[in-house]
Amino acid sequence: MPRHRIHVTLSNRCKDKLNTLAITVMNHWPGVKLRVTEAWDESGQHTKDSLHYEGRSVDITTSDRDRSKYGMLARLAVEAGFDWVYYESRGHIHCSVKSDSSIAVKTGGCFPGDSQVRLESGRTTTMYRLSLSDRVLTVDAAGRFAYSPVFMFLHRDADLVTSFYIVETAAGRTITLTPDHLVHAADSPDGAAQPTFARNVREGRYLHVRADNGTRVASRVTRVTSRTRAGVFAPLTKDGTIVVDDVIASCYAVIDSQTVAHAVFAPLRLLYDVASALSWQPADVVAADDDIRRSDIGWYSSFLYTLGSHVVPAHLWFSS
Repeated sequence: MPRHRIHVTLSNRCKDKLNTLAITVMNHWPGVKLRVTEAWDESGQHTKDSLHYEGRSVDITTSDRDRSKYGMLARLAVEAGFDWVYYESRGHIHCSVKSDSSIAVKTGGCFPGDSQVRLESGRTTTMYRLSLSDRVLTVDAAGRFAYSPVFMFLHRDADLVTSFYIVETAAGRTITLTPDHLVHAADSPDGAAQPTFARNVREGRYLHVRADNGTRVASRVTRVTSRTRAGVFAPLTKDGTIVVDDVIASCYAVIDSQTVAHAVFAPLRLLYDVASALSWQPADVVAADDDIRRSDIGWYSSFLYTLGSHVVPAHLWFSS
């Protein structure tokens, strides 16, 4: 029987959930992989309104085709964030997602609310408690640890539920972030750390972390898992970097270039400097801390992502 060819045209949300589920399956059943039997329908076997024609649906099994695993597989699919999961037949489980254009799924790159950052005062605080103008531990342009003020939240919503990757390292440092967020990773302990999407981080790669003695070291990734959690926070510092749970990360996401992302926010950094000098807080840059529960994506970042879809090379965008 010829092998079924699967079309690669899936929505970004469907790709995210599928990648998350694939990792979860490998961790739950060592040696077993997620198997996709059908994604985009190329043979016209579904009804005209099927989500298979929109790249928002997949049919899945496990690589060993053990039907006794399908109950747990369905549960893992729900935990991975698929919006609809059900037994469509004895041979597979059907999973599908909402449209990418749905406001509820546009989270951008974020950290969960309980992730911790270090303040210049020596204390630590959580993303949920972080305030504008707090000076947090970052990495400057020379690669040295520094403290930089938070001047904007690209996203801040304590109730929004989304999928996160959990990356553990040999040094005991663990960072939790969305798949499209940039984190500093290297292929060897002596290699230069380059910003890369969290979804590209695998066991054996190296993250740059803050050691107990305060120095910057490379630590081997020992495990990558995923889970769905509530709360998404994306603080933006003047340095464009932030040390989260003692792991060096970028403040940016979606675009696979720290340089490009940092450059386009230069006008807002200038505005922040002017506002600070005048003791003025522009409404579009600084949001009230008592409004923590709402999404706080600024007009500027939304405009940039819209503009960027036309001018930024396609290979730099998070897509799979």
